[in-house]
Amino acid sequence: MVSSPHEAMHRIFQEHPGLFSGVSEVLGITISPPVSVTVMPTDLTENRPLERRVDTLLRLDTENDEPFLLAIEAQGKKDADKPASWAYYLSYLYTKYRLPPLLLVVCQDRATAERASRRVQIGPRQWPALTLHPLVAGPHNMPVITDVAEARKDLALTTLAAITHAADPDIGAILKTLSTALRDVPESIADPLVELTAQGLGNRPAAQQWRNLVAVDLSFYKSFMAEEIRDEGRTEGRTEGIAQGILLFLAQAGVDVSDEARERITTCGDLDTLNRWLLRAPTARSAEDVFAEEQAAPQPK
Repeated sequence: MVSSPHEAMHRIFQEHPGLFSGVSEVLGITISPPVSVTVMPTDLTENRPLERRVDTLLRLDTENDEPFLLAIEAQGKKDADKPASWAYYLSYLYTKYRLPPLLLVVCQDRATAERASRRVQIGPRQWPALTLHPLVAGPHNMPVITDVAEARKDLALTTLAAITHAADPDIGAILKTLSTALRDVPESIADPLVELTAQGLGNRPAAQQWRNLVAVDLSFYKSFMAEEIRDEGRTEGRTEGIAQGILLFLAQAGVDVSDEARERITTCGDLDTLNRWLLRAPTARSAEDVFAEEQAAPQPK
């Protein structure tokens, strides 16, 4: 049951909204008298489901300090609505778990990182009730690790640093350092980092650089991406070999192959098509014979 003092202490502001100006003056902050006041609904319960989902949430128990919650958000671009969402996350987490929450925002873009790192004061400028102050990791403050010995000291940090520097001009050297550092560690450690790096680079040009490094430096690993790359390499090698065989048969038969036909053969990546062309090549009298459509199967009488 709500007590009478409880009611009186807040209802008086409903009856006399201008009262806050006097109270604020007593408390040492200056807020101009209101020119209009609207009494808002006091029920803050959501009438409809509202999904609020932090990217990653961890509880960290430390040796010397009190445990705390670490909420981690990956931010790909500037978003004016994010501070409001982050403030909600932190207040909700504190209410639910009664542990101090810390927000870490990870970015790949310097402008986004700088925007996310700004303190956001929630409340009147004279006396903000809350201050949102995320901890931000991005290309502006993460290390550029190009020394293998340093990379081996903390492979996870090296991986995250590489991801945050995906657009860095030195990304090739950064990724080479990471791939070299991963060669001497167990697959159970290296494989997840290989995949996370690929995922973190997305569709940037650096992604192909990483695939090439994995194919060469980490060729002995059995990770999904490494197997995918090796399969691509084996297929590419077979198609190149068959294409050269077709051209060799045509050359032995004295068939003149135009530049257009040569390009069509050498750029074809479909094994079934190349195999059909290979079967036709020894008896072909022209390049067009190689590309001829399959003979229609005879119809039953």
